[in-house]
Amino acid sequence: MSATDAARAAERAARDSYGRLVATLAARTRNLSAAEDAVAEAFRAALDTWPRTGVPASPEAWLIVTARRVHGHAQARAGTAARAQSDVIRAIEDLADMPARDLPDDRLGLLLACADPRVDPGVRTPLMLQAVLGLTADRIGAAFLVSPAAMGRRLSRAKAALRDSAGGFVPGALDQWPDRAEAVLEAIYAAFGAGLDSAHGAEDGADLRAEAIWLAEALAAVLPDDPEVLGLLALMLHARSRAPAQRAGGAYVPLDDQDPALWDAAMADRADAALRRASRAGRFGRFQCEAAIQSVHAERRITGRVNRAALVTLYAALAQMRPTVGVAVARAAALMGAGDAGAALAVLDALPDAQVTAHQPWWATRAHVLAALGDPAAGDALTRAIGLTADPAVRAWLSARPFRPPPR
Repeated sequence: MSATDAARAAERAARDSYGRLVATLAARTRNLSAAEDAVAEAFRAALDTWPRTGVPASPEAWLIVTARRVHGHAQARAGTAARAQSDVIRAIEDLADMPARDLPDDRLGLLLACADPRVDPGVRTPLMLQAVLGLTADRIGAAFLVSPAAMGRRLSRAKAALRDSAGGFVPGALDQWPDRAEAVLEAIYAAFGAGLDSAHGAEDGADLRAEAIWLAEALAAVLPDDPEVLGLLALMLHARSRAPAQRAGGAYVPLDDQDPALWDAAMADRADAALRRASRAGRFGRFQCEAAIQSVHAERRITGRVNRAALVTLYAALAQMRPTVGVAVARAAALMGAGDAGAALAVLDALPDAQVTAHQPWWATRAHVLAALGDPAAGDALTRAIGLTADPAVRAWLSARPFRPPPR
């Protein structure tokens, strides 16, 4: 195994173990920050050692022993130890005596804790990214357009709120899942959306999308039959599978114009497999519906066409489940794609002015619909959409539309 291959294997194995070990230690010590510190030290040691020595047969056992040794040395140097550190050492020693195959997987409890009502909704996603995946405040802050210092403060306040409450940090329990499921799934999807919207380059955005998918896979590992968990995973995998075709040659390429040969077929197949598993539960929810919409688009890779009628039906169902401006605009686009520009315009016109005045997709879709209806106001709508577009590639694509009005 080359050093590069060993480094990649080490990173994957250590990252998979990171969330499990933090969750397990935090559950035993009720101190999230101390558990993170212990595992982070072992994690850093793994990334330094494994490329030279090879990945051990039991990565988690290696990490536990290393965490115990690192913190034991730290205690010896300090000559004393805080209670939190002592609790972590005792928990690590307990785990070190346990066969790696028997280690509990408490990541669900950790994800549920991050969605605790005491945690500000705006910091739940960053807290999950740090606690379960070990991302730094620098990386999280860059993705969410917040300075590392500000993000660090937000994360510290969230952890303090959990630590200082009665009983200290308490991981969530399975019976809390129905009440917190939406918050957890929304937070994971927000991480994926932040990757899509990243203003720090395609590489950073791609990394965050991969992290969001990793979170969903971790959740699916402990809730393998939950249809909405599988639906969210399928949705993100489908969207991620088309990344190679979205900016072909650096230019923005809308979904209908993308070359399916550039899509990641293996990732799309994984998405469809997750969606089929979800369907067995017989409970059709929001994320499954969105994943089904993406699956319809993905079929073009095989059939060469898009089932527009299916998209109209699915978007109508999604609008009932999630009546947001974004869903309404997407539904209008689906109606337009099916050849019903009149119905599309009716959906757009039904939205309150206050919600669409600065909503770029509404203006872009409206321009397309009005152009199909032969309405000269299409040019003005397009100009408004261009003015609201921050992405240079999307702005260039809109500016090339044939119904843009001449300069005044």
